[in-house]
Amino acid sequence: MKVLIVGKGGREHTFAWKISRSPRVSRIYAAPGNPGMAGHATCVDIDVDDLDGLVAFAQGERIDLTVVGPEDPLANGLADRFEALGLRVFGPSQEAAQIEADKDFALRLMHKHGIPTGEFRTFTDPDEARGFVRDWGAPVVLKASGLAAGKGALVCHTVDEALRAVDRVLVDREFGDAGEKLVLMEYLEGEEASITGFTDGKHVVCVVPSQDHKTIGEGDTGPNTGGMGAYAPAPVVTPQMQRVILERVMLPTVHALAAEGRPYKGILYGGLIMTESGPRVIEFNCRLGDPEAQVVLPLLKTDLVDIMEAVSEGTLKDLEIELDDRAATCVVLASGGYPGAYQTGFAISGLDEAETGDDVLVFHAGTARRGGSTVTDGGRVLGVTAVGEDIEASVNLAYEAIGKIQFENAYFRKDIGHQALNRQET
Repeated sequence: MKVLIVGKGGREHTFAWKISRSPRVSRIYAAPGNPGMAGHATCVDIDVDDLDGLVAFAQGERIDLTVVGPEDPLANGLADRFEALGLRVFGPSQEAAQIEADKDFALRLMHKHGIPTGEFRTFTDPDEARGFVRDWGAPVVLKASGLAAGKGALVCHTVDEALRAVDRVLVDREFGDAGEKLVLMEYLEGEEASITGFTDGKHVVCVVPSQDHKTIGEGDTGPNTGGMGAYAPAPVVTPQMQRVILERVMLPTVHALAAEGRPYKGILYGGLIMTESGPRVIEFNCRLGDPEAQVVLPLLKTDLVDIMEAVSEGTLKDLEIELDDRAATCVVLASGGYPGAYQTGFAISGLDEAETGDDVLVFHAGTARRGGSTVTDGGRVLGVTAVGEDIEASVNLAYEAIGKIQFENAYFRKDIGHQALNRQET
């Protein structure tokens, strides 16, 4: 069968690598893809926002399955366009994708249907938002309600910091159209975890729980990024806790969306806080997280194409999904200055030396080919993933591989997996 992967980041490179291992797949295309994906797929120059171009290509090449990686084309209705033409697509509809594209909608849905989350208020008027901040106090979390590439959440520990954040979103429009609405959320105390669930609209299968490292600085400090690394499984989510999350969060959310006339098929990602009173949702995504994809998919033994077809056809309950019992760690190599201003175009060396079979994989996130060399072309450049017998072994392997890769102004966190390792020590 022929598969088209929409996207060009680390998540999509991981999809390409995983799908290329399926004996059922004869050819893979990536639109637009990246230099790393070119090792598994034929890259075609179609942007993720060119819905007409993507539809025309899928029809012309008789694509059997299209896998949509990023959130923007899903929120713009790409899956709807494909389904209307009878083209098989993996990813939720535009209405269902609002679970990520509109955080105000997601929080209202959770409160209406009793899905555990925090208190919140939504504002469009900066004066009203400032007044509420002064009354509510700090700490508080402010979020641009729309899609902001994972950078729209501002954790504020003082009232003054929160007031400045109101201006950043609603006055300065730092996040563009994503900041038309501002959501103020209760600050939830606890350890975070990422839950990845495949769903066909009725049933949900959760795979290995992971933990993302959102902030730029070590010790979980500094501004939020799209993710500086991840590891799986996350020990904060015990098998018993994962059952609780499935029964109280994931399944109820899928059923709530169906009840609202927004049936959901694809990957439902839940970002949760493990509080003293139990798991509570801080966000949902309508696609697989990145860099979580780079640790979850390597630990998936079942053919990913089989899972995607079962999701599309509504037969997920009939498929037994097998998981690897080892651990995986991904460390992101970024351009110095990210998530602020940074330079690109620096030659990257050591890529071949870093990869060692299936135990160490280098996924491209922001690279390009120029003059016969692979160069940096984004904020997050590479995701170096290692699989080991446990978290400590996978962490050590990942950092050993990173030591072989070089480019100017490279930056990475040196404490990925620290919460799991601290648990192990205590």
